Amino acid sequence: MLAGMHPTTAERPVRSRPGSPDELAKRLGETGYLCDDSLATIGFLALTMQRPLLLEGEPGTGKTALAEAIAAALDVPLIRLQCYEGIDAAQALYDWDFPRQILHLRALEAAGAMGGSAVTDADAAEQSLFDERFLLARPVLRALRESPAVLLVDEIDRADDEFEAFLLEVLSTYQVTIPELGTVSAATPPVVVLTSNRTREVHDALKRRCLYHWVEHPGLDREVEIVRTRAPEVSETLARQVVTLVQRLRSTEGLLKPPGVAETLDWARALEALGSRDLDVDSAARTLGAVVKYREDAQRVRQALDRMLAG
Repeated sequence: MLAGMHPTTAERPVRSRPGSPDELAKRLGETGYLCDDSLATIGFLALTMQRPLLLEGEPGTGKTALAEAIAAALDVPLIRLQCYEGIDAAQALYDWDFPRQILHLRALEAAGAMGGSAVTDADAAEQSLFDERFLLARPVLRALRESPAVLLVDEIDRADDEFEAFLLEVLSTYQVTIPELGTVSAATPPVVVLTSNRTREVHDALKRRCLYHWVEHPGLDREVEIVRTRAPEVSETLARQVVTLVQRLRSTEGLLKPPGVAETLDWARALEALGSRDLDVDSAARTLGAVVKYREDAQRVRQALDRMLAG
């Protein structure tokens, strides 16, 4: 920890880490996240070995939700870094509050602090501009300072090679250097979860630093259980009908965006809000906007609803 930087969460009591994959699965289940044995095992290993966890899979398979559930299960903050094309180290690490620095400089001038020895006072004024109070901590720096915490690096596949290299360096040492202030080190390495929708391949160097898991869509029974857990107002019958149809949609050729678990939940809740007891062609067609989000997909699904529901 850098001298002068306050360990805002270092003294916070933290729930002990799970002692087995089964215990992790149980804790995640208490938050509403239901995972299979393989995901619970790789998650437990990431926590025990203090290694970053790289999750790849189709959109909507619950990768981001797992990081949120781990934070809730450990009772620590979730700090999210959303990646996008063009993101750089400064946007992930820190920046200086330029407007406040200008106001501070004007206050010094107004108080006459810039008078006297120009060199000495100018140096002192410059040093005061780079005080911690003017530091804007971005997600990576926040995670190092506030750990124990979960750092979610969401959609790393959207960032470029240079950003990956920066991230790899941080994950190797769990420290960063701020030239004006010094080195910031995490007293406890944060739990790091990276997600990728595989719009491009993540480089091998970053993969080697992480434990890896491909997240599949849940099977029928597990997805029904997810719906019943997250939306208990939906009946068992309606939940199973919705999940069955969603799983058929995922296997439909040509959909621009197959529905994820979030869309399953939205559809089930929408039907429940309309008072539907069963999923039929009419109710499915009227609420299709909850599950498919492209005009072409909606047209294709409407043409096949009779066949899908009959199946």
